[in-house]
Amino acid sequence: MSTESTQSQACCNTPAVVSKGYQPKGEYIEVQGMKTYATGPKDAKQGILFIFDIFGFFPQTIQGADILAHTDKDHPYQVFMPDVFDGKPADISWYPPDNDEKGAKLGEFFKTAAAPPKTLERIPKIIDELTKSKGIEEWGLVGFCWAGKIVNISSFEGTLFKVAAAAHPAMVAGDDAKGVVIPFAMLPSGDEDRTEVEKWQKNIKTPNVVEWFPDQIHGWMAARGDLEQEKVRKEYERGYKLLLDFFHKHM
Repeated sequence: MSTESTQSQACCNTPAVVSKGYQPKGEYIEVQGMKTYATGPKDAKQGILFIFDIFGFFPQTIQGADILAHTDKDHPYQVFMPDVFDGKPADISWYPPDNDEKGAKLGEFFKTAAAPPKTLERIPKIIDELTKSKGIEEWGLVGFCWAGKIVNISSFEGTLFKVAAAAHPAMVAGDDAKGVVIPFAMLPSGDEDRTEVEKWQKNIKTPNVVEWFPDQIHGWMAARGDLEQEKVRKEYERGYKLLLDFFHKHM
């Protein structure tokens, strides 16, 4: 189990992170009736299912998917990001939930659109369709924010994935690690519950990395990442390099 900072080995040619005006490299397709961002070489045999944070399709998030798909020419991935919120993501103005109205709206969103069972039941159908239509032979899974819970549960016995990762995961519960049967990387921010993450870390039995980003906010690798700030941009890039290292090693 790794708990210390690790030097990223995933290619040194990571594309420069764009803070404004990012131009996506992929395209939108339909998968199981959902608008889905698809990126990466279409002949790649390894796929990554990318579950975005509660704010849906955001330039920072799309850029992250492109980094995973295109950084290493010798180890490419097809990356797919389905709109599991069916066009109704949370409004980023609700965050942080610093008043009753914002808190109520976010609370309702987590009970409805972001309720884990709704997405969990879709994942096997998504994977089945993409495996057949895109020629994917093995899969990895990565999730952000609320999707950290989805990723953890999807890593239990009978999983469809070879490797999984969660960045700034919400709803971390120490006991959830006991069911994980595949390699798992977790990248908590300074806003995550350290006690629960440490319990999780003690309980996991598979190869794993837990890398803290204590000076970053919850959401820095997705929609809430202010990439105009140099420190955030560098940590965003480091986070995606760590994900690439982990996927390269275990897929």
